[in-house]
Amino acid sequence: MNDKAAARRLFNHKSGDKGSSVRSSFEEWPDTGLPSKDVEECIHRAYESLKDGKAALAQGFLKRALEIDYEHPIVLLALKCLNWWLEKIKRLDDFHEPYERGGFILSQWKSYYEFMDRIGAKGSSTEAWLPEEAKLLTEANDSCQYAIKRFIYSLALSYFKDLLGEENQQDPVLLLQAGRCCKGAGNWEEALHHLEQAGRIKRDDSVILSELADVSALLGDERTAKLFFREAFFLDPQGIDLLSLESEMIVQLLKKVREQGCSGPELAEWLPVWGCIWGIFSVKRELKPVELGRLKQSILLLENEYRSKSSNDPQLKPRLLNRYFWLIDHCELNRDSTGLLDETMLKIKFIDPVVFEYYRT
Repeated sequence: MNDKAAARRLFNHKSGDKGSSVRSSFEEWPDTGLPSKDVEECIHRAYESLKDGKAALAQGFLKRALEIDYEHPIVLLALKCLNWWLEKIKRLDDFHEPYERGGFILSQWKSYYEFMDRIGAKGSSTEAWLPEEAKLLTEANDSCQYAIKRFIYSLALSYFKDLLGEENQQDPVLLLQAGRCCKGAGNWEEALHHLEQAGRIKRDDSVILSELADVSALLGDERTAKLFFREAFFLDPQGIDLLSLESEMIVQLLKKVREQGCSGPELAEWLPVWGCIWGIFSVKRELKPVELGRLKQSILLLENEYRSKSSNDPQLKPRLLNRYFWLIDHCELNRDSTGLLDETMLKIKFIDPVVFEYYRT
């Protein structure tokens, strides 16, 4: 079986759809002006059109490719993904304000990822397919998703930019949304500008800090990224949109933490624990006296809650461990001689001996 046939079998098996069912949903398509009968050229031009915001033209190129090979797995994949988004975009007429339209687009990403899981379009499979088959579809999917992402985030950004007048330059929520869109569209420098503005207005916000960290990592500023990620996941792990983070640093950390068996809401709580152990969240800062007082108070409250027999919250242990790590960092930075460091290490050993062994080594 050749690579293309193998990938076709993989995609059709995972999606449960045939090319003809996708083809029957087409209505009128714009003339692409493309005389070529090369499927790969059609796909390439479709992706370039998407990046330029020309969704109808992209559909036209994909339709031309489907006419050449109506079962081509990459074309089927791209059409399924693009058509999903275009159906959502039709609903923008239900919203009257630009901010609502931009917000609606961004709110659809979680549903989109669930859709990709259903059709097997994430490029990974638990079934025994040959490596070259999975690699072929994974690489094709990466190119497809990049083009989709550029198109969708640029569209959302167009609505937020309409609002970024002089009077809204002090709105941290609007600046955050604009920064997210710029990041997704590949404009990392502009994203950093908006996010830094948002951070100056609204300090100690885990969402803004996590996005700042992500953009910093994408721009190659690992030290700043590590510092901001550590801060963000201390302040409010549950408030961070893990799906929106895309830098290699955090994506690989998420992958490794999942391999430890963490999932659901617990994942965000365990991420800073393992991030500290593995040296990802390694850039630290001195705590102010008021911050140290709050940290100790937070630890006391969490310890009481953790010891309570009525509490079965699986998020408590990693949250408490993370605060212990912060307290130990404070002791080390200040050369603490009160015995607080040793006492805290014993607490870690008591509640999770495995983490203790990893941490001390």
